Amino acid sequence: MALLTGYERTLQQYTKSELIQIAQNYSVYYTTKSGQGRIGNYNGLTKQELIDIISNDRDFKEKRLSKKVNQDIKTEKNRVKILQQEIKNITDPDLIMSIIMRIFGETSSFPIPGNYYTYIYNAKTPNLVYDQYPLVAVLSVEEWGFKGINFHWNEQRNYTWAEVNSLYHVINNDEIDGMKNIPYTKFIN
Repeated sequence: MALLTGYERTLQQYTKSELIQIAQNYSVYYTTKSGQGRIGNYNGLTKQELIDIISNDRDFKEKRLSKKVNQDIKTEKNRVKILQQEIKNITDPDLIMSIIMRIFGETSSFPIPGNYYTYIYNAKTPNLVYDQYPLVAVLSVEEWGFKGINFHWNEQRNYTWAEVNSLYHVINNDEIDGMKNIPYTKFIN
């Protein structure tokens, strides 16, 4: 018999014996209107009491939230929305970029022309203003690096291989317009 987690379907759809198994996975102690108990004392509880115990368990709630966020992140059209929600009151481009790197976890070690990416870039040329967190559409790959349209500059820029300091975080076609409005531009001189 497979271990039940409580996420396979809604809690109301489980049998009482399945709910007991799920409760034992999460709760060491429980409290109901009729009293308190410890693992192993679930048989005397009603199905609704078991559902209440499980749904109010801290570990169960945290895992459900984590699972939902991970599902939303995997759903391409929701990644920009998740990002917008997470950065509502954040203005620090470094912090925003770290959140972007987490949410846009699909990466590539090499840019492909026609694709969109964001990454960390540290230029070596002195007295040159550059964007440390470019958002680019890659135009061509060259021996020395690549050419791309940087949406923070709204112009073509050149990027050399040695100055790229992260993997390329993939931005999908349907996400690029939303990403253009994310305030994580960081110009450095």
